[in-house]
Amino acid sequence: MAPHRRKRRRRSGAEILILAVCILLFCGMGVVGLYRCFVHPPEVPDTVQGEEEQPDQTGEQGEETPPQRQRRESCYTILVSGKDDDNGGSDTNILLFIDAKNKAFNAVSIPRDTWIDTDWNVPKFNASYNVGGVERLQKELSNLLGIPVDFYVSVDLGGFVELVDAIGGVWFDVPVNMNYDDPVQDLHIHFDKGYQYLEGKDAVKVVRFRQNNDGTGYPNGDLGRIETQQAFLTAVAKQMLDNLGSNPIQAVKEYASLFYTYIETDLEVGELAWVGEQALNVGMEGIQFYTLPGDGAWLQGLGFYSGSYYVLDPEATLALVNESFNPYDQDLTLEDMDILVP
Repeated sequence: MAPHRRKRRRRSGAEILILAVCILLFCGMGVVGLYRCFVHPPEVPDTVQGEEEQPDQTGEQGEETPPQRQRRESCYTILVSGKDDDNGGSDTNILLFIDAKNKAFNAVSIPRDTWIDTDWNVPKFNASYNVGGVERLQKELSNLLGIPVDFYVSVDLGGFVELVDAIGGVWFDVPVNMNYDDPVQDLHIHFDKGYQYLEGKDAVKVVRFRQNNDGTGYPNGDLGRIETQQAFLTAVAKQMLDNLGSNPIQAVKEYASLFYTYIETDLEVGELAWVGEQALNVGMEGIQFYTLPGDGAWLQGLGFYSGSYYVLDPEATLALVNESFNPYDQDLTLEDMDILVP
């Protein structure tokens, strides 16, 4: 059965961890940039991934077709890609949308198992990185959502551990008892519920926790995990800002060192400083988090390997993109997107 196009929305996903780490490092880079260069907004390439020049067309009897969409002023899209598996893949991907004119800073997580329109044996979004690196991720995301992906930031999640240690650890209220062992990954998570001090290696376990080996854990499932990550990142942000206030020079040195060690990007330092400035102006509480809307489904008999995929809801995805991620002066339509429905 050939897939057909059809067309939903949801809140932030578990992957906000890497986004917030990146934003916090952006903030540090914003401070560094003020001393190193002139802060300036990014310069969008003439042609970015998924946005190609199209020749002028005329309709019947020489009538002109409607004009092409135009980019809105001071709007940018940045793909934040986190590398955290042993296969060199991209396990976490988040699209940032910055509208400097209207002071909007939005972020949407792209589930790693999102079904995309390719001829690969396993057509999942995170496989794009293994096929062609971050540039292929940009291309596939642009095709999927119908919008350009202007820039990328690729992050090594090892930086999360280093960041927590660099700020002196974090006191945090662990919401549930955590008892999980996975010998295959050599992952062992054991924490009692309650307020306690966490170093980097412990912090990453707390935010990774899903459920105990006996199936207990968060009463509201993955939503509880998301809430824990959000609360922890709020604590990290507060500690970082406290450090910047009490010892700004030392804090900036540490944050800048982490940035250069764990992050690759095609943005210039001055552009990163500008992005950091936008994040600081909006504040962590003003950054809106989303997850591409859809549901898990078992797909088989479609010409590729059967398995569990994340199938997007086209209508809800269209609504979300138009509301919070569209850099154009006109709304997108379903025809602009490449969303498959079995």
